[in-house]
Amino acid sequence: MKREPRHRRFRTAPGRVALIVGVATVSALPATGQEPSGFGPAWADAADLWRTRVESEGVVGSSLAFLSPSGEVLAFETYGMADEASDRPVSEETIYHWASITKTFTGIAIMQLRDRGLLELADPIVDYVPELLAVHDPHGRLREITLRHLLSHSSGFRASTFPWGGAESWHPHEPTSWEQLVAMLPYTTLEFPPGERFSYSNPGIVFLGQVIERLTGEDWEVYVDKNILRPLGMTRSYFDLSPYHLLRHRSNNYLVTEGEAVAQGLDFDTGITVSNGGLNAPVPDMLRYLRFLGGSVDPGSDEGRVLDRGSLEEMWRMEMPFGDGSGGLGLTYFLLDDAGRRFVGHTGGQKAFVSFVYVDPATGASAIAAFNSLGTGDAPRPDTRQILADVRTALFRSVFPLFSDH
Repeated sequence: MKREPRHRRFRTAPGRVALIVGVATVSALPATGQEPSGFGPAWADAADLWRTRVESEGVVGSSLAFLSPSGEVLAFETYGMADEASDRPVSEETIYHWASITKTFTGIAIMQLRDRGLLELADPIVDYVPELLAVHDPHGRLREITLRHLLSHSSGFRASTFPWGGAESWHPHEPTSWEQLVAMLPYTTLEFPPGERFSYSNPGIVFLGQVIERLTGEDWEVYVDKNILRPLGMTRSYFDLSPYHLLRHRSNNYLVTEGEAVAQGLDFDTGITVSNGGLNAPVPDMLRYLRFLGGSVDPGSDEGRVLDRGSLEEMWRMEMPFGDGSGGLGLTYFLLDDAGRRFVGHTGGQKAFVSFVYVDPATGASAIAAFNSLGTGDAPRPDTRQILADVRTALFRSVFPLFSDH
């Protein structure tokens, strides 16, 4: 379907002013004293960059928001359509797929179990998942792989869940059962000795998901819902297929080729890899998560009890530098250094969804973005990952620093 720009009015939250720009809604809160001097113009520049790029490159739908250090929503932007077939625009209730940002929830769950004395990060993974002994180990170091190595993507396991292709239309999106991954293990090799370097590994996080299930006796989804989502008040967040009452808010996702956007379907199942990338949530729920990360929740509240602040900050210590000075990996979190500042967060990309969440640990300010489209071909438009990187850089350099002396 070829998309045409649409002008429509969106209902905004009480007290907000909506400016209609093409298919974009710009929601701005009145000044409350939470925003530092210069925030308005700096945010407007970053939002203009985001809006111009998503519109000019053919993104179907997107959201962008910013939280103050105290957890107040200072800006919330929406653009375009959540689902073209039903003529449903993006709104604050739109549910996106967050893909690899899910990994940070698995990391928090592991730290919870560590803090409860049920495991140590130095424990070998084969103590919990002995099936991994079937992996081909040319280095003789398999038994040395620890939970910490998996959390910091330095285990030596491959990047992809599948060790071979999955291009046929009838292939599952991801392996649907643990037995399928186990069957692949004899065809899997340890690519380098554990701890030698950083190498992003989706299977490594799935193996941590197995640790959580085997220690708690609960499915990973059940454990995370009970111990992270519910305490944080993320009541509209879920994994894989949508509950019937939330399907009307679910964003579709679109592959775009030469201006033609093809819907990939409202729902898909991440199967056994759910601990690696199965989270779906509306932006307001993810803002609850960012408030927790930014430290604006009461430590004695349910949100504050999700993980001790010291344990969370332990996850943000450098474990594996990238080597180019741009940052590195903590425990499931990326640590990005930009213009002398360090930011903590993660990106997500699966099907045609692309997203990021970032926190400035020095101030607690945070930002979030989500896109439901991805270009294809040799010169893809929209180049959503580049849009994400450019918007992130604008926020890092022009918006976040305003809070340092505020």
